[in-house]
Amino acid sequence: MKNIFCLFLTIATFGVGASAQAQQTGKVPRIGVLVTGPIFITRFKSFQEGLRDLGYVEGKNIVIEYRYAEGREDRFPDLAAQLVGLRVDVMVTTGTPATHAAKVATSTIPIVMSAIGDPVGAGLVASLARPGGNITGLAIFSPELSGKRLELLKESFPRISRVAILWNPLNASASLSLKETQSASQALALVLQLLEVRNPTDFGGAFELAIRGGADALLPINDALVNAHYKEILEFAGKNRLPAIYAVPEYADAGGLMSYAPNYTDHYRRTATYVDKILKGAKPSDLPVEQPTKFEFVINLKTAKAFNLTIPQSVLYRADRVIK
Repeated sequence: MKNIFCLFLTIATFGVGASAQAQQTGKVPRIGVLVTGPIFITRFKSFQEGLRDLGYVEGKNIVIEYRYAEGREDRFPDLAAQLVGLRVDVMVTTGTPATHAAKVATSTIPIVMSAIGDPVGAGLVASLARPGGNITGLAIFSPELSGKRLELLKESFPRISRVAILWNPLNASASLSLKETQSASQALALVLQLLEVRNPTDFGGAFELAIRGGADALLPINDALVNAHYKEILEFAGKNRLPAIYAVPEYADAGGLMSYAPNYTDHYRRTATYVDKILKGAKPSDLPVEQPTKFEFVINLKTAKAFNLTIPQSVLYRADRVIK
């Protein structure tokens, strides 16, 4: 966590230096990035690489201004207003709360969503094919993946019978993912224990309910609030040696057992292409919202050994990446 935060400080400091340089050398396109939580910061390496592939070099022909909400959604309005005040040419957002804040802050600056659940259901765009307004980008809305995660969890650990589902009922896309999870649970003969988290203070109580309810596995449903508290979730799973599968790969990289998710490296590289098109004159309303086409199954064998868990070879063979 400390290393991730240091990475953000380094990036942000560089962005400030680049801004000064841009002012000295003339007009340089300026991108404002509104980051949801610490788990998302490292993803922007892929975004930066995508920009470089398109000929953009920070501090020379492009400036990036980063704003980080420190896991607090209530900070987004002020941070979005800061970016508008800087007169950025494009805003890049992660997650529904950040995108909502950007939409409220400006109706003229183009906004590119880099990771959003259900932009249509959230009222951010009119449709995926014709988003309208000043917002476009990439969605990660794939509720069926939640059911697939439950299948992978059961296939890996056939003896599990009761799965704790950590979810935010205030998130519309999370509700759809929950429905897919419930449908899958019936076919797999699994009992789901639903644990609601609506704000940061709910996690401790949810963890206690999971233990008291006899949960023998864990599945958090993808959500900005949930992901902002990934460290506590991993500590809970580790302390109780619960088999778990997560909706973003950073969990597995940080010590989580397994993850099944869209390939975010590809996803964030694609975000750079939207920024490039807009800087070259394209209108967000004319750029369809893309959905993920590549997915990644990650297994952390180090964690499996620490939990004294054995993952079948048939499951290991299906992994796109194994952390040893």
